[in-house]
Amino acid sequence: MTRSPFAAVVALVALLASCAQLRGTSGSNWETLIDGEAGLDNWNRVGDANWRVESGAIVADRGKPGFLVSKASYQDFEIRAEFYAEPDTNSGVYLRCADAKKIANDSCYEANIWDTRPDPKYGTGALVNLVEVAVPLVNTAGGKWNTYEITARGQQLTVRLNGVQTASAQDGKHAAGPFALQYGAGANGAQGGPIKWRKVQIRRL
Repeated sequence: MTRSPFAAVVALVALLASCAQLRGTSGSNWETLIDGEAGLDNWNRVGDANWRVESGAIVADRGKPGFLVSKASYQDFEIRAEFYAEPDTNSGVYLRCADAKKIANDSCYEANIWDTRPDPKYGTGALVNLVEVAVPLVNTAGGKWNTYEITARGQQLTVRLNGVQTASAQDGKHAAGPFALQYGAGANGAQGGPIKWRKVQIRRL
């Protein structure tokens, strides 16, 4: 039996609508913590960084180091974060932190953002003290907007910077906890460059 052109068009429209609905359903699992408009209500502050909302982003650029720490704890998850850094910016995404009031790379995993880190093997794209990156750095963040995609599923940790996988590891030291965004000091305690977070989303796996 031959289907009319009109019937074929109707079927195609129905199929596209179904696909769009499925995409919407899968996207609904994402929790948006920074979107360029919301303030700092989704975060606890640790330290004295001058976090503020500015030009559609959460920004810190002077003062003492500090963190924005998620109010919720996460075990298996995926993070998507859009950020701007300068080459001398010292920042990072800290994962599965054991103590929400004391953020450090020995009590959390840290996906680093720091192009000019004095020890470059744990510079931008590395998991500090766990997975090194090639030196000199191939994937840098300074002077542009970037996207981090970070996945923690069981003991598997994966970091992607601007679509390129920069670190992958199997490690069971930290099983669950909040995550944190850093504004840190520069080399030798000097003033580091600014960090701007334009969009940060997380979904549980």
